[in-house]
Amino acid sequence: MVRKLVAAAAGLAAVLLVPPLVGSGGDADVGERVRGLRVLVPNSPGGGYDVTARTAAKAMEDAGLASAVEVFNLPGAGGTVGLGRLVNERGNGKLVMSMGLGVVGSVYTNKSPSSLADTTPIAKLIEEPDIVVVGKDSPYRDIAGLLTAWKADPGGVPVGGGSSPGGPDHLAPMLMAKAAGLAPRSVNYVPFDGGGELLASVLGGKVAFGVSGVGEYRDQIQAGELRVLAVTGPERIAGIDAPTLREAGLDVSFTNWRGIVAPPGISDTDRERLIAAFARLHSSPQWRDALARNGWTDAFQAGPGFGEFLAGENRRVAEVLKELGLA
Repeated sequence: MVRKLVAAAAGLAAVLLVPPLVGSGGDADVGERVRGLRVLVPNSPGGGYDVTARTAAKAMEDAGLASAVEVFNLPGAGGTVGLGRLVNERGNGKLVMSMGLGVVGSVYTNKSPSSLADTTPIAKLIEEPDIVVVGKDSPYRDIAGLLTAWKADPGGVPVGGGSSPGGPDHLAPMLMAKAAGLAPRSVNYVPFDGGGELLASVLGGKVAFGVSGVGEYRDQIQAGELRVLAVTGPERIAGIDAPTLREAGLDVSFTNWRGIVAPPGISDTDRERLIAAFARLHSSPQWRDALARNGWTDAFQAGPGFGEFLAGENRRVAEVLKELGLA
């Protein structure tokens, strides 16, 4: 009987010492492999948040860090519809949202009742420059030609962006316009809910040029469907024959960023688990390959540090919008 009790106790101890898979929902769950994670994308398929989310999900699964990761889209109002859904999922430790600078601006311009201050910061993942692109049949062969036409008739040279007013694809051309001596209010900006929707209008000539993330359009650039006239970041992009805006004579350097937030009110265990999962993703060779393939800059920052960064971005965007006369 004693031997049986000892064996039973040993078996119970073994069970208790083996960490269960993440995602079963209880605070006692501790583990390395994430199961059942859902990633909300607050813009349309093909947009920057979508590309980032699906790339991260695949890298996590390929690296053996997660299984059954579901990525789903809930577009609308520059990402604030998705933000509202996330905030309403209070306490849900199995849900995260792919987001970035665009959502920061959209909170202001859409007067969203929810803000990023209501979320749980998990991790900033990447930075990337925007690119100024035209279709292959565009009359604009270089950035100088585009700027000449734009200065002559700001309203007649519409620019499309994959974010609503206040987002990165809006702020970048507004800063370009200001540097070129144009009043930002004179610019004819046409917003789209993500780079996927913008692409058709650029290719179809419905906008004179587009501004969006490089990672969203690499395939079309390589296929010769799109021509890159300039990049908004401080340096040229490897494999893309285009100058920076500063090289083109505009005193502008602008980069976008993307990251992950979770609903408010999740447990400390769930929060630490999610932070750890994305930290392991950041360290994986699969993620390093994804960074190189998409032309993304590693900008990993997790937990409280990311929260402080978000607070700073809120202040910065509000100041830029006010300076441009757009808020």
